[in-house]
Amino acid sequence: MIGRIPVIEVHPLIEGGALPAKATRGEPLPVRATVFREGHDLLGAEVVLTGPDGRRRPPVRMRELVKGTDRYEAWVTPDAEGPWTFEVQAWSDSLGTWEHNASVKIAAGVDVDLMFLEGRLLLERIDRADLSADETAALDAALAVATDDSRAAEERMADLASDELVALFHAHPLRDLLTTAGPYPLFADRPRALFGSWYEFFPRSEGARVDRRTGKVRSGTFKTAAKRLPAVAAMGFDVLYLPPIHPIGEVNRKGPNNTLTPGPDDPGSPWAIGSRHGGHDAIHPDLGTFDDFDAFVRRARRLGIEVALDLALQAAPDHPWAQTNPEFFTTRADGTIAYAENPPKKYQDIYPVNFDNDFDGIYDEVLRVLRVWMDHGVRIFRVDNPHTKTVAFWEKLLGEIRRTDPDVLFLSEAFTRPAMMRTLGAVGFHQSYTYFTWRTEKEEIEDYLREVSHETDHLLRPNFFVNTPDILHASLQYGGPAAFRMRATLAALSSPSWGMYAGYELYEHVAVKTGSEEYLDSEKYQIRIRDWEGAEQEGRTLAPYVTQLNQLRRAHPALQLLRNIVVHDTDDDHILCFSKSDGAGDTVIAVINLDPHGTRETVVHLDLEAAGLPEQFVVRDELTGAEWTWGAHDYVRLDPGYEVAHILTVRPLVEESATTIREDIS
Repeated sequence: MIGRIPVIEVHPLIEGGALPAKATRGEPLPVRATVFREGHDLLGAEVVLTGPDGRRRPPVRMRELVKGTDRYEAWVTPDAEGPWTFEVQAWSDSLGTWEHNASVKIAAGVDVDLMFLEGRLLLERIDRADLSADETAALDAALAVATDDSRAAEERMADLASDELVALFHAHPLRDLLTTAGPYPLFADRPRALFGSWYEFFPRSEGARVDRRTGKVRSGTFKTAAKRLPAVAAMGFDVLYLPPIHPIGEVNRKGPNNTLTPGPDDPGSPWAIGSRHGGHDAIHPDLGTFDDFDAFVRRARRLGIEVALDLALQAAPDHPWAQTNPEFFTTRADGTIAYAENPPKKYQDIYPVNFDNDFDGIYDEVLRVLRVWMDHGVRIFRVDNPHTKTVAFWEKLLGEIRRTDPDVLFLSEAFTRPAMMRTLGAVGFHQSYTYFTWRTEKEEIEDYLREVSHETDHLLRPNFFVNTPDILHASLQYGGPAAFRMRATLAALSSPSWGMYAGYELYEHVAVKTGSEEYLDSEKYQIRIRDWEGAEQEGRTLAPYVTQLNQLRRAHPALQLLRNIVVHDTDDDHILCFSKSDGAGDTVIAVINLDPHGTRETVVHLDLEAAGLPEQFVVRDELTGAEWTWGAHDYVRLDPGYEVAHILTVRPLVEESATTIREDIS
């Protein structure tokens, strides 16, 4: 129903407010609404947040985005984790309307005494309880002016239209004809839901070795993998994601490069979960015991790393579920259980779960499994292929976990249709994999950055992974080390959450065949032994650069936010520029060469107003230490053999001037 003052097209809403929009403790978010009224009287609008404690926060005044559009916006910031609501309140701005009308009429000599009388009556209605001492004095002075007919009318009106009094009217409106839209739901998650640097490795590869006696590859364990943790922490990663650590099926096991003819010692794919050694609630015996896992998690935590675990709801043919709960799967006409297929591809080592057969039974079992790992210190789960499971299942499961353990986070690994990706985010996934990998041209990158930061931010939070065990994009196969630096720079600076899979820092780039995005000798099917120390000693690693990126992310609050990105124009189709600001003085400007093979020169055209920048300012390149004075139009030259980007921090020009003066005096 439309209120006395219409408030429509409220944002952010998901399904009309049936689901909570995404928020994060400490993260500003925009609330928008279309607000208008009949006639010419002025109106005001504001946003009121109510926190998990039931306490209403002070209202935040909305402003019209473009004069005459009736579209209003205010930025608000939840200060606690948990369920929030917001309301949009609109009212007739009687004080503002009077000030406008009185200024016109009194200047024209029309209804002069009546205008002052109406003004006095409105001033008397202002609630003094909320006024400061200075505001109370200003109000008393205004009342005296409104009743002092000994002075010239124009002088009196000038006093009543002073900046000080207009500010008082704005801060303490009378709110006549108050109309409220809402409340509408938000849910503020812990900051890790928004900001974090992710690293992925296979525990079985870390510390693996070749047995000199037999020539066989010995699997790494949690104990050996823990030795890699300090290096991961030194690079500045906050989250370590582990692919499935459960027993691997022995029936129809895959061999190297996804072959169907494994040898007796081939380890198989970790995503083919379950064997005689157990299922989703068990640990592969080669990796160690639960005590070993607990020690691994504790060691990571001491280094400032959270361990994220894979949740892959599928089973190998010899998973215990295949015997105890065959109703979890699809039975074909011949009585056999159907394995996974994506014609013409066949995955004989995996049984997909059929949620239509026993929804409640599957739900209870998965909830039990999650709580097993939560009890062992896991508070983040990366969910494998959630788009192949019913959305209703995720809504129920994630809703229950949020109810009991709201700090537990879920990352959706769904490279699929936009409607599914967005809906998965809407029903509870805290983060989402994205199309970032396949956005490589300047215009499509610009469009995508605007989309994830301004259009879908209330539905899903992006996590920009530069590679995964499944995805080696052609740009990395043929772009050389410069492409690796460029993609890492773009991901780390444009998204508050980004990630990389082990081997990226070693420039691993060989595909299994031309036209494929699969790695040659994929770690999904075999153990990979990497010479981390040798690469470091010989300078064959991107790790120092990645460390620098993550240090910048931690040092600059602007890089820890999603909704603050501003894309700027450049004259070259291979030079991308964007800025991020936290609204409190921290601004970072990124200028990136998207051509890994050639030097590019261009002029960058900054939208100073959108970025909140003055006409001139000093920028410092955090990669080289160079400093320049910049303004709206700035020349750049980027040679990918030397530097693929400028990462610029901003400080006022006046600081440099003051420094120069001090140096001259000395």
